[in-house]
Amino acid sequence: MKPTKLITRRRAIITGLAAAGGLVVTRDWKHLPPTYGNLLRIGDNLTYAAIRALPKPSLVKEYSRADISSFPAINTTDPGTIAGSTLGDAYRRLRGGAFAEWRLSVEGRVATPRTFSLDELKHLSSRTQITRHVCEEGWSAIAEWTGTPLRLVLEGAGILPTARFVLFYSYDDWFESIDMLDALHPQTILAYNMNGRDLPIPHGAPARLRVETQLGQKSIKYLQRIVVTDEFYDGGEKGSIQNGWAWYMGI
Repeated sequence: MKPTKLITRRRAIITGLAAAGGLVVTRDWKHLPPTYGNLLRIGDNLTYAAIRALPKPSLVKEYSRADISSFPAINTTDPGTIAGSTLGDAYRRLRGGAFAEWRLSVEGRVATPRTFSLDELKHLSSRTQITRHVCEEGWSAIAEWTGTPLRLVLEGAGILPTARFVLFYSYDDWFESIDMLDALHPQTILAYNMNGRDLPIPHGAPARLRVETQLGQKSIKYLQRIVVTDEFYDGGEKGSIQNGWAWYMGI
């Protein structure tokens, strides 16, 4: 019986610390990702709460053009080659038209749901940054990214005061989400250019998310739509948590 008591005691300690950290950050436990009673997920929440208790988000290191390295496109599937996929069919048509008809939908907890064309994104203020992409599989690479700060896109649709999370859906049928602090971070951009050229298809053309404060898995490719919410949503079977990954992957 001693091992059972030890596990129970540890669970109680971690749960208490996670709850305390959550209250410091949000004053409201419901705004933290659910743990589903999983001990590791409770640990994730403790990490997340500790990071969010810091005075303000810091900038990640930026590099020079001399530091740019080769950058493999790992675990990437061109959505247009996915047979029997409605999203894949749509992407193939858009790709055939050089993405002139591509539209990024911004909806949910915004005052004016709207869409952005690639040209509209490029006419907004841009940011160029040379950063290190750290993959959850253990490799890293450095590239230059140019794109529109996500903040400008969200503000263009009018973020409502209750907004807490931003969800991202892609043409290769992936899902990711981040909180509003990372969404408004100055280095979080919708990148349409890589190393001085249009974003190549293997790296997510016509636009991908770049969340430089988290592992590469968060920087979802082939953006299709963005949904702003006031409650956490794990993405179901397509989300990180139900596939055994942490939701918050801060670096």
